Amino acid sequence: MAKVIEGLYYSESHEFVRVEGDFGYVGITDYAQHALGNVVYVDMPDVDDEVTAGEEFGAVESVKAASDLISPVSGTVVEVNEALEDEPELINQDAFENWIIKVELSDKAELENLMDAAAYEAICK
Repeated sequence: MAKVIEGLYYSESHEFVRVEGDFGYVGITDYAQHALGNVVYVDMPDVDDEVTAGEEFGAVESVKAASDLISPVSGTVVEVNEALEDEPELINQDAFENWIIKVELSDKAELENLMDAAAYEAICK
């Protein structure tokens, strides 16, 4: 069973958000990295790009497949995880520690549309 962490928000497209103040760290879940296999490339937006909940913001490519990244929240990208440019496999080592983008949240109410750990675990079964 893939790891699911309490206190995070989850989307049906297998992204997570860890909220700290007005910021959200967005990445893919452990379930998603298991499904993809060995990650070889992460396509990320640029700092200052806007992301919109439910819309694509990049992609993760593995030896098996490529998967679009769908933003679970709306806001402005304030940081990208540059370590993933050289070591995309960090996502396989720990998907939750190796977030992809940090977003300044424009509407925290959107978090209510996402799942908690228990609900996400249920859809992964």
